[in-house]
Amino acid sequence: MQANVLIADDHPLFRAAMRQALAGITGESVVEASTFSEAKDALIQDDSIELVFLDIHMPGNDGLTGLSELRTTFPDVLVVMVSAEDKPDLIRKAIDLGASGYIPKSTPLPLIAGAVSQVLDGGQWLPDGLEAELASHEDAAQAEFAERLAQLTPHQFTVLKMMADGLLNKQIAWELSISESTVKQHASAVLRKLNVINRTRAGVLFRQLTGAE
Repeated sequence: MQANVLIADDHPLFRAAMRQALAGITGESVVEASTFSEAKDALIQDDSIELVFLDIHMPGNDGLTGLSELRTTFPDVLVVMVSAEDKPDLIRKAIDLGASGYIPKSTPLPLIAGAVSQVLDGGQWLPDGLEAELASHEDAAQAEFAERLAQLTPHQFTVLKMMADGLLNKQIAWELSISESTVKQHASAVLRKLNVINRTRAGVLFRQLTGAE
């Protein structure tokens, strides 16, 4: 199965290596982005993109926030995380947030090709030998929060991110060019969907799950 792909990473050499690994697997379209903003723009402009490789530490991507945002905004697009980090707790959170796979950058190119094929066939790819460790990092409350997070609309997700950053309603309204009453409506919907009692708790749980700084 072939798919049109977006490689979102700020290192040109890694993007070139990914292109090499994907040769013969992907469709005609392989789009590249060096910032998270460019990645979002590419997805907006090209609705044929089916698979995104997202670097955790690329400019504009704060931890797993980018993954969560893409899953909320483009729910039909598969997202595979790529990173130099391979900590089990980080991979567990990525999977809970809806990643279709997690590829450490040390992974040999032939293995990456196999990982992509597995994901495109509807599977989930993780580094070998991590099953037991990932199982030990299972967190039912974390998984439930991630599931609730996926129910937010793109506007609600944006408001949640700003709440987590400590912005007040009037600051969010100014940043988004909307009324303060609209912000309050979004904030109320966020708290209801996340099943939390206040915005402080929502922000803490969001930052814990996404690893946002």
